[in-house]
Amino acid sequence: MKKAAVIMGSGSDWDVVKGAVEQLEKFGIPTKTCVMSAHRTPHAVREFAETARQEGFGVIIAAAGKAAHLAGSVAAYTTLPVIGLPVKSSALDGLDALLSTVQMPKGVPVATVAIDGAANAAILAAQILAVCDEALALKLTGLKQEMENDIKVQNAKIPAKESVAL
Repeated sequence: MKKAAVIMGSGSDWDVVKGAVEQLEKFGIPTKTCVMSAHRTPHAVREFAETARQEGFGVIIAAAGKAAHLAGSVAAYTTLPVIGLPVKSSALDGLDALLSTVQMPKGVPVATVAIDGAANAAILAAQILAVCDEALALKLTGLKQEMENDIKVQNAKIPAKESVAL
C-alpha cells in the first residue's frame, strides 16, 4: 500500500491536522507526519516533494494557514496528488488560507477541502489511493454505509408526522 504524507506549515496546525491522521489510521494507511514551511524551510519542502514518490508516497496532504503556500509549493515539485487543507489561523477566519490554496495556476493543481476539513482531506486521500487498492476501496464502501446507517438512525428519531421515509 502506498503511504500518505501529512505535512503542516507550523506545529500550531496540529490540532486540525490530527483529524486527518486519525482518519488515515482508521483506514490502515501508513502515514508520515511532519512540519515544514513553504516560507521558512523551502529547501526541505522541495526535497520532500521531489523524493516523495520514490519514498513510497501516493498522496500528500498539505495543511497551512494564513498565506497557505505549502500545498502549492509541494505541487510545484511533484506529480503526486496534493490535497490542500486550509487552516483557520488568522483574523480572516481561514478565508485567506482557502483562497491561497484553491487559486492555483494552470498546470499546478491542488485539490482543496474546506477550512479545517481534515477528515475530508483524509477521506479524499484514501479515495485516491483506493484507485489501485481494492481492500482500501472496501473500507471506503464501509464508511459510506456507516454514514447512511447513521442518517437512518437520525431520521428514525424524528417524530413520524415530521419525518420523510428514506
